[in-house]
Amino acid sequence: MKHNIYKHIEITGTSSSGIEDAINWCLQRAHETVKNLRWFELMETRGTIERGQVKEWQVTIKAGFTVED
Repeated sequence: MKHNIYKHIEITGTSSSGIEDAINWCLQRAHETVKNLRWFELMETRGTIERGQVKEWQVTIKAGFTVED
């Protein structure tokens, strides 16, 4: 029987396009240096305002990856 062990990291990313774009940017960048990414959880959503409009979205996600044997 195989048992998986996971480790997780928290990362924060920004986007002027939207929340989903900020999440994807976080995952793309993490993928460049972290092997075996498997899941993510949206922890926080924030943004900046300029002239009464959303200027930029900021998200913090927890991303999990499998620990290798």
